[in-house]
Amino acid sequence: MKRLLFTIVLATALWTVMFSPWTAPHVNFWWTMTGAACTLSLCATIFNPGWWRKIQIKPADIFLGIAIAVALWGAFWIGDKLSQIMFDFARPQVDTIYSMKEGESPWLLTALMLFLIGPAEEIFWRGYVQQTLSARWNPNIGFVVTTLIYALVHAGSCNFMLTMAALVAGAAWGLLYRLYPQRFAAIILSHALWDVAVFIWFPIM
Repeated sequence: MKRLLFTIVLATALWTVMFSPWTAPHVNFWWTMTGAACTLSLCATIFNPGWWRKIQIKPADIFLGIAIAVALWGAFWIGDKLSQIMFDFARPQVDTIYSMKEGESPWLLTALMLFLIGPAEEIFWRGYVQQTLSARWNPNIGFVVTTLIYALVHAGSCNFMLTMAALVAGAAWGLLYRLYPQRFAAIILSHALWDVAVFIWFPIM
């Protein structure tokens, strides 16, 4: 449990540095995010060796991963429109998130999110944190606590829309992992595809 707490504290510190309005201007978000995600996935591998043996990649996982990403994108599109009706600050906060990609190569960001950031986040949050908490307590508590932590590490951004996005997406991936842990490959793929779709391919404007 000490190892798990250490990695959660580390994740909170890294995410705060990346997203906080006081520290974010002084770091390159994408390289910091890549380094943070890879560092946490490395910790997950060291503290939970052999996790990759539990991943069974089947053709169905590819189609399922794509379907999950599409469904999430649709849910966020609807959520964006509703939030603009409900909150005056919604669109400016979303625009702040999208401003992170300004000046960066879309091809580079696509490669980073598709092959490093998205997979690494799932390996850490679901494959290590949720799995560890589920084994220590029970799968339902593991799912709820991991989802809340995943959302709260984004709170340092002082961006309500980003924190809520993390809560919704984290709940979706966490619930899928809770119900279908054997489909972890599809969940990893869906996270990577959703990241690229919502930021680069089909931004929600």
